Amino acid sequence: MKKGIHPEYHVADVKCACGNEFQVGSTLKTIKVEICSQCHPFFTGKQKLVDTAGRVEKFMRKYGNTLDKNK
Repeated sequence: MKKGIHPEYHVADVKCACGNEFQVGSTLKTIKVEICSQCHPFFTGKQKLVDTAGRVEKFMRKYGNTLDKNK
């Protein structure tokens, strides 16, 4: 490997929004994440409801009436 072209490798502190903290190897010294293996639904088996309600209703209000007229 060439010298002087590679970034420094640190032990980084990772902080999740849920409060979980752990260490990994990275070129960054600190990493902030929104979701980790302690709070992700795939790993915990618990489903988190994300606020996506209203998207279909908003679409239907905007385009729903025009879809019937084009038939």
